[in-house]
Amino acid sequence: MSTSLTTIIVTALLSSLTIQLNTNKTYSNDSINLFELSLSIPIKQAELKHADAIIGIWMNAEKNVKFLIYKSNNKYFGKILWGTGGDPKDSKNPNPELRSRDVIGLVILNNFEYRDKDTWDNGTIYDPKNGKTYDCKLTLANDGKLEVRGYVGVSLFGRTEIWTKIK
Repeated sequence: MSTSLTTIIVTALLSSLTIQLNTNKTYSNDSINLFELSLSIPIKQAELKHADAIIGIWMNAEKNVKFLIYKSNNKYFGKILWGTGGDPKDSKNPNPELRSRDVIGLVILNNFEYRDKDTWDNGTIYDPKNGKTYDCKLTLANDGKLEVRGYVGVSLFGRTEIWTKIK
């Protein structure tokens, strides 16, 4: 393909394109810098890859519950895969209609958003032991462990559990 034909194709593709990057710069057809754009694509891909770092199977510190964290519609969720001890039913749920559901398979982490390189927030965690739902923040520690912080109102008033990734 000749250089002029390549230029025409690229120009045609960019003629109505406006791109918003994380750098808070807006590029349009008259000011796009392909070099800067090409540099931003690998960074964005690396961010997305790291955002998915919490996906997998985790075990709590007591080693009596396994959780699966997964992604759906760009948000993160977690459900109980396996557990020992405790009530097999969600008997403490404030909704009487839900008290007969199994705890295994129950989604307890809901709607987490990737915030920065080590934090997922704006989510909630449901505790089937007491039937309560708490605001929650997930932080991936340097040692690869997941700090699961449940709280009411302000994260200062809460409790942190440490989970270990097993898959």
